[in-house]
Amino acid sequence: MNGSDYIGIYCAASDGFVLVPDSIRQKERDVVMAALGVEAFGARIGGSDLIGLLARANSNGIVLSNLALEEEIRAIRRLGLGNVAVLESDLNAVGSNILANDRIAIINEDYSREDERRVSDVLGVEAIRWSAGGFKTVGANNILTNSGLVVNNRSTDDEKRLLDSRTGFDSVRSTANTGAVAIGLSVAANRNGIVAGEATTGYELARIVGALER
Repeated sequence: MNGSDYIGIYCAASDGFVLVPDSIRQKERDVVMAALGVEAFGARIGGSDLIGLLARANSNGIVLSNLALEEEIRAIRRLGLGNVAVLESDLNAVGSNILANDRIAIINEDYSREDERRVSDVLGVEAIRWSAGGFKTVGANNILTNSGLVVNNRSTDDEKRLLDSRTGFDSVRSTANTGAVAIGLSVAANRNGIVAGEATTGYELARIVGALER
C-alpha cells in the first residue's frame, strides 16, 4: 500500500469497518475490503496517510491521536462508526501504543491512568497495561483480533502466558515482512481475514493466519 509492505501503518481495522487513507487507489481499497470483509472508509489524520499509526479501532469506536485536525475528527465522526475521541497524550502514535479487540484493550505501560480510562471508555472494553519482548509499543509489535492473537517472537514465555490468560487465546509467536518484529505495523487484520505486505514469507503468513483463523 502506497508502495510499502507495512500495511498496518495505513489501516485501522475492526470487525465492523476499516479506515484507510483517502488517497489510495480504488484497486487497493477493493483488495482491503475483500480480504477483511468490511467497508473501507477513506480518512486522513494529522494531514497524513498513516491511519494505522495514528488511530486504533474496534467495533465500538475509534481512538485518535492528538495530531488529528479538527476537520479530520469531524469527518470521521460523520461516518457514524461509533465513539470517536482524541487521546491527549505525548504517546500520540496510538495505533502503535494500543492493541484492541471488542473485549479488551492492551496499552503501553507509560500511558497515564487518565489515558487508560479514556481508552476504556471510547472502545467500551477493559484496558490493561502490558509489554513484550522489550517493546512497550504493543500495537506495533503484536496483532489482536476477536478471533486470535499473534505476539512478536521476542516475547518471553511469562509475557505470552499473561496475555493469553487475559485475552483467552493461545497466542502464536511470529514475525512478518521477512523477519520484522513490528508485526502489528506489517498487517491489517480482523476476524474475517488479513492483508499483509508482499515481503511476508509463506511461513510467516501461515503462522499469522493460523493464529487468527482458529
